[in-house]
Amino acid sequence: MSDRILMKGNEAVGEAAVRSGCRLYFGYPITPASEIAEYMAYRLPQVNGTFIQAESELAASNMLYGAAAAGKYAMTASSSPGISLMQEAISYMAGAEVPALIVDAMRGGPGLGDIQAAQSDYFQLTKGGGHGDYHVIVFSPYTIQEVINIMPLAFQTAFRYRNPVVVAVDGLIGQMMEAVEFNYFTDPEEIPLPDWSLSGKFRHGNKKNVNTSLELDPDKLEAINWRLQGKYHEIEEKESRYDYVGVDNPETLVVAYGTVARLTISAVKKVLGEGKSIGLFRPVTLWPFPKAALAQKAKSAKRIVVLEMSAGQLIEDVKLYVYDPTKQYEFHGHPGGTTFTPSEIEQILRG
Repeated sequence: MSDRILMKGNEAVGEAAVRSGCRLYFGYPITPASEIAEYMAYRLPQVNGTFIQAESELAASNMLYGAAAAGKYAMTASSSPGISLMQEAISYMAGAEVPALIVDAMRGGPGLGDIQAAQSDYFQLTKGGGHGDYHVIVFSPYTIQEVINIMPLAFQTAFRYRNPVVVAVDGLIGQMMEAVEFNYFTDPEEIPLPDWSLSGKFRHGNKKNVNTSLELDPDKLEAINWRLQGKYHEIEEKESRYDYVGVDNPETLVVAYGTVARLTISAVKKVLGEGKSIGLFRPVTLWPFPKAALAQKAKSAKRIVVLEMSAGQLIEDVKLYVYDPTKQYEFHGHPGGTTFTPSEIEQILRG
């Protein structure tokens, strides 16, 4: 087992990507994600990788499209307004079935908002922020160590399904420091080049590969879209992930993700110690959302409390997937770049 080291969240994102086999990074600085680009600019030359600071988020996302279409582990990172600018390229990548990794260090909005942590990108990430009928796979780690653990899985999942993957963190995870460890290192030379990749005759002989989302025949486009929906159903069946802390059949079910879930765990454990029937449901994948598991955990609950650093986005899916109007639903949010304190959460849970 490797030694534990003290590391900043954004830098851990970069190191985890490198150790996962990523050697291509295209990005544009934006707070609170800028240190990811800074770290990759320093680290990639050490492992014969390539870092390019693009002229904009639009340029970075389209560079990512090109590198990913060549079958390479490539990534970018940005923060909420920058992710908005990347949505066209993300939709194109989903339509062309090109796997790529995007890290979103969420901050407050709308518009330019501020540079503090937030979770108000939930709709943008889970509802298809660009045009068309598509989904991206969204992981939402709640600690820096979980970021590290998820990163190789995120690349592998992107390539397994030929689909863009987003790792959604927030400014707090990116800016905090904690002791972490790395137990993996992937040599990019050992990652097989996919048959669909645009790698030229040297790799594929006279085989012609085309990675595009353009199809002018409406019947063919409809067939493509239905095939994509079939893939998304498979992803929903196989790739939804969650974590749960609490009693088996809680009377109060708390739902939170990311940093808010991290803050909630200590509060839940404290009120559990007071004898309260309570549990915390934490979706690890925001899409596919672990909806069947949530519905099961919510069966016994009379009260469902949703905590999020937004004005109320996650709660819409919670209500949809629980689908029981007889239950009491409560929303508590911090949409402006502030977050909860454990004592505030304890007060909410005691009701």
